[in-house]
Amino acid sequence: MTGKKTIPPMVRGLILCFKMVFSNWTYALIASGIASISWVVFNMFDQLLFFSPIVTFYLPDDAVVDFILSNMTSILLGLVVSMNVYVLRYSKLKISMTSFFSGSTVSMLSSTCASCSSLGFLLVSTFGGAGIAASTFLSNYQTHLRILSIALLIWALFSISNKLTKSCIINPR
Repeated sequence: MTGKKTIPPMVRGLILCFKMVFSNWTYALIASGIASISWVVFNMFDQLLFFSPIVTFYLPDDAVVDFILSNMTSILLGLVVSMNVYVLRYSKLKISMTSFFSGSTVSMLSSTCASCSSLGFLLVSTFGGAGIAASTFLSNYQTHLRILSIALLIWALFSISNKLTKSCIINPR
């Protein structure tokens, strides 16, 4: 044994898809734009980023874990959306639109702190007691929901890379 580690085929396929998609600067720009916009939105909802009276970023000690999870979500969201746009543009596969944006939607909804921002007041004023229950649920399980959204985005990333690599296989017949 030489001690060389081999790369699993699933990771090799993901690396191949990254090279294929992000060799075009348009998709890299889409990924960085989506990641940047979602980073700003997540940090505004978590009340870490303020724009009034001056732009201020404040990270308290108790928000470090949620900040790291929201950064991971933003990056994964940018990657998944840009790869989905690539597949939509170039693929001739029959793929439903719901499979594209389900992971993105869940990550956006679960990564915002509903009770920490004005979204909590909107829920309470719109839905009354149900809004209070939803706001309480989202604030109590925010970290768990963010981990779930990261898992869904990773699954979406591997799923889209699998679709891209399977569509490139040459049939010998």
